[in-house]
Amino acid sequence: MTEQANNLKSYPALRNIQYSPIKQGEEHYIVLWDPSGLSAEKLIIPLNLFYLFQFLDGEHSPEQIGVEYLKKYGEFLMPDKLDRLIADLDEKLFLEGERYEAVKAQAVKAYRDAPTRKPRFDGKSYEAEPQKLREQVAGFFSSKEGPGPDPSEHQGKAVKGLVAPNYEVNVAGPIYAWAYKELREAEAPDVYILLGTAHAGLAKPVAVTDKDFESPLGVVPVNRPIMEHLRSKGGDEWFADELRHETEHSIEFQLPFLQETVGARQSISIIPVLSLFPPGCVIDPALKDVTDQVERFVTTLKDAIAASGQRVCFLASANLAHIGLRYGDDKAPTDFSFHRCMQTDLEMLKHVENVDAQGFAEFLLKEQDRRHVLGFSAIYLLLRLIEAEKGEVLRYDREIVDQFNSTITYASAAFF
Repeated sequence: MTEQANNLKSYPALRNIQYSPIKQGEEHYIVLWDPSGLSAEKLIIPLNLFYLFQFLDGEHSPEQIGVEYLKKYGEFLMPDKLDRLIADLDEKLFLEGERYEAVKAQAVKAYRDAPTRKPRFDGKSYEAEPQKLREQVAGFFSSKEGPGPDPSEHQGKAVKGLVAPNYEVNVAGPIYAWAYKELREAEAPDVYILLGTAHAGLAKPVAVTDKDFESPLGVVPVNRPIMEHLRSKGGDEWFADELRHETEHSIEFQLPFLQETVGARQSISIIPVLSLFPPGCVIDPALKDVTDQVERFVTTLKDAIAASGQRVCFLASANLAHIGLRYGDDKAPTDFSFHRCMQTDLEMLKHVENVDAQGFAEFLLKEQDRRHVLGFSAIYLLLRLIEAEKGEVLRYDREIVDQFNSTITYASAAFF
């Protein structure tokens, strides 16, 4: 056993696990799961045990964690109970360590050996049968929340970029349709740079994959000239975390819309990019490594596009605010707090419409992550990469996601 493995055994470290409050009768619990999809397990625990998870940081031993429990609750936590909890977390792959690394290595090999990136959410978040999926997408355009049949005022123009939600297609489909209507009626480009949000986290700020993406409507190939330039100029840096693409929904949710609005009339290709980095990278010296990596990626991708001579459209797959207990707030949203969140969202989106990447980042920095805008990195990359004069927010909406009124907001926008 290596020294690092020994240390993780003595000082357990929780992976990037997501959690959500649930209520059963009068009792409150926390449910935990792995957003990367590497583990399909879930764990439901009482609030008193969840308090201890902040100390599963690789710096506290089980004995020290027990002391923290005593400080908080004034009673001893039996060592065997804590040992069972830690063993259960390890069994479910929720902890860093040898078991997790071995399973991850197998998953990486299987992903890289696969001929395509298979759909993961068909039949769950959208229709799996091709004809039903086509009808579903068409229904989003014609629904009362959708854009309707009237021509866009931008019809025939070259769309340089789009922002679309990455929330459940079954629910937010009409909001996606507002963005894709612009694309359907536009002068279509050759390549689509899909800038997705990595909900499960990334080791580096950006993760590219060279896998063709499969959907119920067929295979969407990656653009080989741009992809080969990225790999030749960036080495493996941009591909080190490509396994995240296997279970991430952010890019997959865009494909049926892209295939139906453009792919039905011409061949299309994509560059699939996942990203996750904080607004602080634009000014914080402590984040210089992240800043440098982002800058290298922006420069390399711009060079790759220029060298290919192809017309591109940038598409940011990104939700906006995440408010409520599910996202770490100390109380549930009210109608007033949502209205205030909406006003703040729309103020923030003015920077997006003005193609002002710096202003967008600084706006969120002033907020200090109070609204948990998870889609920052994808939208920021779009604003840095795009050559457009102006954007326009087309539609804005929200969805309540649990029994505690936790809420996600999202919007569609187009750039010309």
